[in-house]
Amino acid sequence: MNISSAAQAHVNYGALTGKGQLSGDQAYAQSKLAIMMWSFYLAEQLGDTGPVVVAVNVASMLASKMVKDAYVVDENDLGIGADILVRASLSDDFANASGRYFDNDRREFTKPHPDALDTSKYRKLVTAIEAVAAELGVKIS
Repeated sequence: MNISSAAQAHVNYGALTGKGQLSGDQAYAQSKLAIMMWSFYLAEQLGDTGPVVVAVNVASMLASKMVKDAYVVDENDLGIGADILVRASLSDDFANASGRYFDNDRREFTKPHPDALDTSKYRKLVTAIEAVAAELGVKIS
């Protein structure tokens, strides 16, 4: 299970490779889409034989330090996020959900950002991640 967000934005590959800069909000939204794209790639690679790979938006505007610092609000109890993670880990509702996105704001599986469903885009992202990892001497496969 990978933690995504309702905040998702197109991935800036220049910024990913250190050739551009992003604001904190931009980096957050792009990282959450990238996590979702990575999840869908893994689900595709593992197929029916591997573990379930699901991207989950735990809920928006939870009372975390990040939300309080960035938005000066704390609308929802962190327990909402913890509850969906426990449910996703243990419930049969997620047993056949590999390659899907669960939006806890809507409390249902829903369509993610269109880039997450674009095979060529998520493969491009994986290639970029692998290239950055190789430059750092990190093996990810």
